[in-house]
Amino acid sequence: MSSVVHSEVRLHALDFWLRNPDYLADELLNEVDAARLDSHYVDAAEHLLEDSEPNLRYYPMHRWLFGAYEPLDDAGGLLETAGLLQIRRTPRPGSTQTGRTQFYLTQQGLTAADGLEALDTAFTWYPRQIAFVVAVARDDPGSQLKERQYRQAEYADTELGSRIAPIHDRVRRRLAERRPSEVNA
Repeated sequence: MSSVVHSEVRLHALDFWLRNPDYLADELLNEVDAARLDSHYVDAAEHLLEDSEPNLRYYPMHRWLFGAYEPLDDAGGLLETAGLLQIRRTPRPGSTQTGRTQFYLTQQGLTAADGLEALDTAFTWYPRQIAFVVAVARDDPGSQLKERQYRQAEYADTELGSRIAPIHDRVRRRLAERRPSEVNA
């Protein structure tokens, strides 16, 4: 195996940022403000909001009891069948219910993912976007990532079963507020 995501909670949190460029841009700004990422990520955040490519990939998620969620079985099963991913479910001690699900990117999957960057197609967007997601997620466990996502009022206040509202306008205002100070610095 070449890479692993240790929980379904973490994968859902990562997937949320991948599919919602506005939330990802806001998180990049948070990381710059906390000095965990350098200032060139401000330009990346602006790109996520202003370039047409991320908006073409915007794919909202619904909020359920534990936050943004979408069943992974169909996509995971397809990747597993192609030999790109292995999914391992570990039962809870003393139970038949799944306690932990781990997602392993196989060597074949890693090779396929690396090949996306070499293509001159719409797929070249994904490696760039994933690099931003990884930068904001760091090594934090899924529960901490979800906690960060719940700090967004629009996310937290979304009614169960409804689409999580976008935050484009608020992030654009945040970017606009920091631009004059950067010019004067």
